[in-house]
Amino acid sequence: MAGDYYEILGVSRDADKEEIKRAYRRLARKYHPDVNKEEGAEERFKEINRAYEVLSEPEMRGRYDRFGEQGVSGAGAAGYSDFSEGFADIFESFFSGFAGAGAGQQARRRGGPVRGDDLRLDLRLDFREAVFGGEKEIRISHLESCEVCSGTGAKPGTRPRTCPTCTGSGQVRRATRTPFGSFTQVSVCPTCNGTAQVIEDKCESCTGKGQKQETKKLKITVPAGVDSGTRLRVSGEGDAGQRNGTPGDLYVYLFVNEDAEFHREGINILSDIKISYLQAILGCRLDVNTVDGPAELVIPPGTQPSTVLTLENKGVPRLGNPVSRGDHLITVLIEIPTRLGADERTVLENLAKTKGLNVGKGGQGFLGGLFNK
Repeated sequence: MAGDYYEILGVSRDADKEEIKRAYRRLARKYHPDVNKEEGAEERFKEINRAYEVLSEPEMRGRYDRFGEQGVSGAGAAGYSDFSEGFADIFESFFSGFAGAGAGQQARRRGGPVRGDDLRLDLRLDFREAVFGGEKEIRISHLESCEVCSGTGAKPGTRPRTCPTCTGSGQVRRATRTPFGSFTQVSVCPTCNGTAQVIEDKCESCTGKGQKQETKKLKITVPAGVDSGTRLRVSGEGDAGQRNGTPGDLYVYLFVNEDAEFHREGINILSDIKISYLQAILGCRLDVNTVDGPAELVIPPGTQPSTVLTLENKGVPRLGNPVSRGDHLITVLIEIPTRLGADERTVLENLAKTKGLNVGKGGQGFLGGLFNK
C-alpha cells in the first residue's frame, strides 16, 4: 500500500494549498535526482511528485481523503514530466527562509488552539454490503470538549491566566557559561508544560483537562463498490482539539467478509455452477444466483468443462461511479454420474456404437469405466 501522502510531504491534513506547495518545493529540490545521488533519492522524488499531484488538485484530494489510494489509483503515477514547478524555480527560492518561517509559526501557535488527534476504526462488512454500500451505525470513543467549562479546563466563572514562569511563551531558557563560550538551552516550561497558561481553579467535571472521553453513535455512508483496505474519512469526528482547536478526523478502514458463493476479482464477481453432462451436451436455460437476485443463464449446446459464461453488468459498481458495473463470470462445472439406470445405459451404449467407440462391459472407453464403478 502507498505511504500516506500527507506524511510524505510532511503536512497536516488540514494544510492549505500554499502549505502543500511550499512543502513540495522544499522536498523536491532536496531529492531531485540531478542533485541528490544517494540511493533511494529517485524513488523518494517520485513519491513526492505523486503526493503533490494528488493533494494539489481539490477533486483528487477529496477522493483521497475519503477513499485513500484506491480512490485516486486511476490517476496515473507521477514521473519526471509531472515536476511542474521547474528545477530552476525551485533553486531560485533555496534561500527564501522556509525553515525560519516555520519556526516562527510554531512559536506563534504555542499556547493557542491545537488540532485534535485523528482516530482509526476498523469496520467489517458483509460481501453484499461492500457491493451496494449503504448506511452503517458505528460506535466510537473519543475526546470531546467539556461542556461545563467550554473546553478551557477552568472552573466556570474563572479563566486560565498567563504562566508566570515562561510569561506565555511555553519555553524557558537557561544560559550556561563554559570555557568554550556561553550556551543557551531551551526547554519546555515545567510549570505549564508548554501550554503558556496555568489553571488555578480547575473545572470539576473534566479535572482541568478541558476534555472528556465519551462514547457516541454515528451513522456513516458506505459507498457502493468498496473493498478491503478502502479508507473512509469522517470529518470532525476524531478527538476534540485543545483550547478550542478544531477536532481531528475519524478514519474508517473497511474489511470485507468472504462469501460462501461469490468471490471478487476487481469489479467482477466470480462463481461456479454445476450442470449435468446431458445439460452440457444439449444446452439449457437455468436460474442462477447473483448479488442482484436470480438471473437466467443460457448454457449453449456442447458446453465444455470449465467454460466461463458472462452475465454483463451484474458485478461490483465502480467506486466513485456506481452507474458503471463489472460483470458476473460463471465457471461451468460438469457433473459426470457414477451410476446409470439400465435404460439410460442402453441409450448411451447404442449411441457409442454408432460413433464406433469401444465402451462395452469391461471395455476401455469412457462408458466402460463408468459402468464398472
